[in-house]
Amino acid sequence: MAKAYPKGFRDDGVAVTRKGRAPLKQVAKDFGISEGSLTNWMKAADVEDGRRPGLTDADRAELREAKKRIRLLEQENEVLRRAAADRAHANLPGK
Repeated sequence: MAKAYPKGFRDDGVAVTRKGRAPLKQVAKDFGISEGSLTNWMKAADVEDGRRPGLTDADRAELREAKKRIRLLEQENEVLRRAAADRAHANLPGK
């Protein structure tokens, strides 16, 4: 798995690249990272800044929480559905 860099380091790399004083390849070399990493950081920064469509970090966190909540509600609904079915079965005539 790739090494995770601190947010400040990534932000610095993006800022230097955006200034345009050196090509992306040179900035990546100066920071000791791959061009692909810097390109990915640039894309993510563009999404965060609204320059490019996509999910921001806040959107991803909100979506993750919503999916957890949906999963919990579906489990609760299944428990209630089964309880109602058991209760209906217990109230059948002849039991």
